[in-house]
Amino acid sequence: MDGGIPQLKRVLWGLMKHIGFLSFGHWSDAPGSQVRSAADSLLQSVELAVAAEEVGADGAYFRVHHFANQLASPFPLLAAIGARTSRIEIGTAVIDMRYENPLYMAEDAGAADLIAGQRLQLGISRGSPEQVIDGWRYFGYEPPEGQDDADMAREHARVFLEVLGGEGFAQPNPRPMFPNPPGLLRVEPHSAGLRERIWWGAASRATAVWAAEKGMNLQSSTLVANDSASGAGTPFHVTQAEHIQAFKDAWSAAGHQREPRISVSRSIFPILDARDRRYFGGRDEEGDQVGYIDAQTQAIFGRSYAAEPDKLVEQLRNDEAIAAADTLLLTVPNQLGVDYNAHIIEGILKHVAPALGWR
Repeated sequence: MDGGIPQLKRVLWGLMKHIGFLSFGHWSDAPGSQVRSAADSLLQSVELAVAAEEVGADGAYFRVHHFANQLASPFPLLAAIGARTSRIEIGTAVIDMRYENPLYMAEDAGAADLIAGQRLQLGISRGSPEQVIDGWRYFGYEPPEGQDDADMAREHARVFLEVLGGEGFAQPNPRPMFPNPPGLLRVEPHSAGLRERIWWGAASRATAVWAAEKGMNLQSSTLVANDSASGAGTPFHVTQAEHIQAFKDAWSAAGHQREPRISVSRSIFPILDARDRRYFGGRDEEGDQVGYIDAQTQAIFGRSYAAEPDKLVEQLRNDEAIAAADTLLLTVPNQLGVDYNAHIIEGILKHVAPALGWR
């Protein structure tokens, strides 16, 4: 008779999953790049979201980086995608809260969410090392005395979440230009329900627990802190699964009344034709890597998956973090163009996901 753990794995793998893509929106004039300018990146991001919806994907997500040839200000892009699509979730993974004015961000987010028919799923975080030193200082932000930039990001996030709740907080002018409703005023436009569609990008067990306590969904990327309870050498997916379990335990302990969402990101490339083999053949044996994301933080970087669909199915079946998540974000090589990236997404949806019970 099978034991409990194998039975649990069968139950987990029988769950349907939301499958979307995650793009960093790189552009460059390097040979072979089909995304050579910021305009190319933005316009092709919209077209890829449309194409992803057409092939059956569930989400279009975008990374936010400042001072780089990558996507930065997300809300015009999210609104444009919302106006061109009708079904898929539209999100970020993640917005660096060190750079954000939380009230102005709440206005932008509310507007984009309403344009999209309330389909936004916003991933936010304290951010990662950027292209310049303390880039948030150029945006006019400075941590209070005795605090650091991580504290500042969490405070910006706290205010953002509070404002999204929709309660009035601002004293109205007794002689307004236009009549006010009674009571204190809130920022507008307000989109009801957006507060429950905020995710925190957590790279460690501690931040996963903090996100659960604050009632945010969880996003976990292709790198996490190398902090497994089992010590050095623990595979990336196992360490990530530990973070997810810590999040779930903290969510239950906090007594939240809804079920949280959990996403993980992966680089997965099905080898279906000669073009796929030319781009990604030979990567099948790559493994996890350990490195540093800053001077103090050792991280483990997850492997990429590139193989024929039947082999991908067997490899992904053993990924404990994917099994524990309800959402899978596929990182895409956006500089290869819209058509090729739609081909990757469709290949996974048709040739990999059904065999794993995701479809």
